[in-house]
Amino acid sequence: MKKMHTLLKEINILTLKIERDYPELYEHLDENPITIPNIPHPHLDTQIFSEYLESLKTLLENHLASHIKK
Repeated sequence: MKKMHTLLKEINILTLKIERDYPELYEHLDENPITIPNIPHPHLDTQIFSEYLESLKTLLENHLASHIKK
């Protein structure tokens, strides 16, 4: 499993790419349920950040796929 620092770096790089290259997608990132914990003090570990990174990648892949088909 990746280290926390590496995951955070990858999340940051991907988020900046989405912000810069796909602003129409970036404005919806805060609506992603994985970013809204439903408990007061959530436990955040490498698994949580790995899942979030994968969700960002999937979001971008789906966005690109839907725009290529058009």
